[in-house]
Amino acid sequence: MHPAPAPYDERLTAPRSWWLIAAGIGVGCALMLFPFGLLPLLCGLAGGTALAAVCVSAYGSVRVRVVAGSLIAGEARIPVTALGEAEPLDAEEARAWRTYKADTRAHMVLRGYIPTAVRVEVTDPEDPTPYVYLSTRHPEELAAALRTAHEAPHA
Repeated sequence: MHPAPAPYDERLTAPRSWWLIAAGIGVGCALMLFPFGLLPLLCGLAGGTALAAVCVSAYGSVRVRVVAGSLIAGEARIPVTALGEAEPLDAEEARAWRTYKADTRAHMVLRGYIPTAVRVEVTDPEDPTPYVYLSTRHPEELAAALRTAHEAPHA
């Protein structure tokens, strides 16, 4: 009996600088409301910062996971049996696959602030998606997790 492969789990969080921008948006909202008094200024600061923080958090909350024989990328859940070889991409190759090499039919979990990625071929003949492009900070680990999950016996 083989032990279960260790799952891969990565949250594609937004960079720290985006949180500073969210705070700056709150300050900007406060300054716009400054002529109306202290209370509107404080409401603008709190409301603007909170709204910007929610947007940053939502955008940075996408997860890429390999668990229970499936690749879960954002809202997509793809059985590893429908996937082919996983190709780790360095920054230069990842940029090429998200620009001039990109196929409009591909499923992309793309975060521009993450320079590296993994491209996984979709082998299911019923699926018109040629490949899945996944931004990841750990392309080698994700590719290895997909290989391990693909080789594991499926019950």
